[in-house]
Amino acid sequence: MIEIETLTKQYGAMTVVDRVSLSIARGSITVIVGSSGSGKSTLLRMINRLVEPTSGRVVIDGIDTATEAAHLLRRRIGYVIQGYGLFPHRTVAENIATVPRLLEWDVERIKNRVDELLRIFQLDPQEFAGKFPHQMSGGQQQRVGVARALAGEPSVLLMDEPFGALDPIIRTRAQSDLKDIQRRFGTTIVLVTHDIDEAFRLADQVAVMSAGEILQCGSPQALLTRPADPFVSRLTGTADRAMKLLALTTAGEAAEPGAAHGPTVAASATLRDVLSDLVWDGAPEATVLNPDGTTRGRLTLTGILARGKPS
Repeated sequence: MIEIETLTKQYGAMTVVDRVSLSIARGSITVIVGSSGSGKSTLLRMINRLVEPTSGRVVIDGIDTATEAAHLLRRRIGYVIQGYGLFPHRTVAENIATVPRLLEWDVERIKNRVDELLRIFQLDPQEFAGKFPHQMSGGQQQRVGVARALAGEPSVLLMDEPFGALDPIIRTRAQSDLKDIQRRFGTTIVLVTHDIDEAFRLADQVAVMSAGEILQCGSPQALLTRPADPFVSRLTGTADRAMKLLALTTAGEAAEPGAAHGPTVAASATLRDVLSDLVWDGAPEATVLNPDGTTRGRLTLTGILARGKPS
């Protein structure tokens, strides 16, 4: 659990973050979204004290972070930035081992952890451990950056625009990978982005910032159906709000009992994707399949459209 209590950062007469309070549940993904200059990155960096607060405090698992030496705090909080921040003169293995070495793990434990993370991120240790960052693609570098942040087994992972340098196809894959990794390790993730679609795709809760303040914090569904502020309403979009709602639910979650005539869709597909397939095929319904090929249920156009309306 992370408790951010009336956190403020001022530079002279300018207030960058203004009395922000926010609760972040253990094992959840919280995304802070806002335009440039909203204070979101400064807020993130105050969690691990890369930026020292002017007032207020951050409490992680009951401990006020101000009572701990900053360099020790950062060793137990993973941190990923846009551009990955890999050391160009170190190999992949050496990059990932950075924090475990600072924690004085023994050599065998470090090697086992590096190999484990490389395999989890689908990078063969024999092929990638000895490579340097410039020898890898952007997507591969991004995975190594996240692996390095997780190497010391942190309970908290901070991410500042981690996917901003990736092209759209790789970016979507990286977002899916992050959710899979988060479920595997149970890490509490706080991520900053300016992309509201990315926020909705990843987050358990979304905090919308503007001019140093949090205007609204809640689930993606709550922000879409009950925006509390005109800025939040503009940010979440009005023209395609129904489609964004459909993108938050999978076919497996919405499937009704029984099978249908017409196309089949994966349980992991979003209702937005299923609607697109049905319209393209001119079909009124689809059968939802589990990963093993068995039938999960059925979806109808009427049922999908009903999901696109605010409850």
